Amino acid sequence: MILPLVRRLALLLPALLASCSSISTKPYDCKAYRPANPSAVEIKVSLANSMIYVVEGKRLLLATATTIGTPENPTPKGHFKVFQKIADKRSNTYGFHATSDAIRPGTRAQTPSGARYVGYPMPYWVEFSPGYGFHAGCVWPMPRSHGCLRVHKNVAPKFFQLARDGTPVHIADHHPEDATVGRNFPRPTDYADPDPPASFLISDQFFAQQPQALFEVDPAPLIP
Repeated sequence: MILPLVRRLALLLPALLASCSSISTKPYDCKAYRPANPSAVEIKVSLANSMIYVVEGKRLLLATATTIGTPENPTPKGHFKVFQKIADKRSNTYGFHATSDAIRPGTRAQTPSGARYVGYPMPYWVEFSPGYGFHAGCVWPMPRSHGCLRVHKNVAPKFFQLARDGTPVHIADHHPEDATVGRNFPRPTDYADPDPPASFLISDQFFAQQPQALFEVDPAPLIP
């Protein structure tokens, strides 16, 4: 006997929810490979494709989605070099006002009397221009940062290890990799997840629980 539509949907719903859950909660990650010659590593950022490509000559060491700056606060274009790396970086501008009885969001410039300013955590900071850098953060599928380049928390430690002082950074609207490895590249889906409690965000424990870098043992693939 054919089941009524409502009953059939009721039977299918648990399976559908389980399928959606398994897709939406799968941790985002990207493979990374150690370079043979660290001084030959270059970082390319495609603004139009919101992608980062870390290359060593013709070999692709890492490709990952990123969030770029908004039109009001754009990510700068041009050729730069990494000049500072801070694993446990906090924002000098945006953060929290902490007192004995409350923790409220706010800026350093507007810290009220009697409150302590604690910058928002920006782990695995890699600075390429004064005030601009790559760091772990929520990777939205549209421009959303104040000009920095956000990298997913599971990928940021690998990127941090691949970049070093003096590594060239090339930021442009497009790069040739957009048409190959960057075409239809997977993007994170957890960008809208709620932040941890503010009490945790201002603590040193926040940095202690950051993921560590894990690299592939195989040689890095050639760029198609």
